[in-house]
Amino acid sequence: MLPIRLLGDSGVLISFGEVIDEEINKRVHALAQAIEKDKPGWLIEVVPAYSSLAIYYDPTLITHEEVISYVSGLKFNVEDVKGRKIEIPVAYGGEFGPDIEFVAEHNGLTVDDVIEIHSRPLYRVYFLGFLPGFAYLGGMDERIATPRLEKPRTKVPAGSVGIAGKQTGWYAIESPGGWRIIGRTPLRTFNPERVPPSIVLPGDYVKFVPIDEKEFWEIYREEWGND
Repeated sequence: MLPIRLLGDSGVLISFGEVIDEEINKRVHALAQAIEKDKPGWLIEVVPAYSSLAIYYDPTLITHEEVISYVSGLKFNVEDVKGRKIEIPVAYGGEFGPDIEFVAEHNGLTVDDVIEIHSRPLYRVYFLGFLPGFAYLGGMDERIATPRLEKPRTKVPAGSVGIAGKQTGWYAIESPGGWRIIGRTPLRTFNPERVPPSIVLPGDYVKFVPIDEKEFWEIYREEWGND
């Protein structure tokens, strides 16, 4: 039986491990998908993370012991989890990536090396958070791992692609932030008027595609209009 702990009186957290691992994350999403497909009347929300799944429920309809029993008896199949592959164009460096030279110097690389290494993998979207549409990606090459800024910026433009430690992802909306910004995508990756609002979902795969400044502004105008 998987380790389970309580989240107050209306939630439980199921742990699949303590590491960031694609197979573990697939199990997280397989269980989440099975619960959502079953649609129990007491369910409020399931929230997948790197290696755990939070289940929130209506405590007036079910006890946590009954939730645990339900989850323990639920059958789920990792093979049922199929993620999409989504290409994300990125203009690296310059005004779009003010920290790329620091990332290169910190790791004993050239800027071109950073771009090539960062855009090579097929990244898995492990989960969305801490801001709307902020995608936490797995699979970044450790050769470009870089610590966060000592003092976060007060404003990071929407679409900014960053590195924090061994993680990479992008800011889907304008916000403060402390990740090292190496580029920016012109895509509108989060739009509250769209269904779903995020361009990617947990379990999807992302491929970053380098573009130049001209391509950036062409795509940006199509996505954002005069914003």
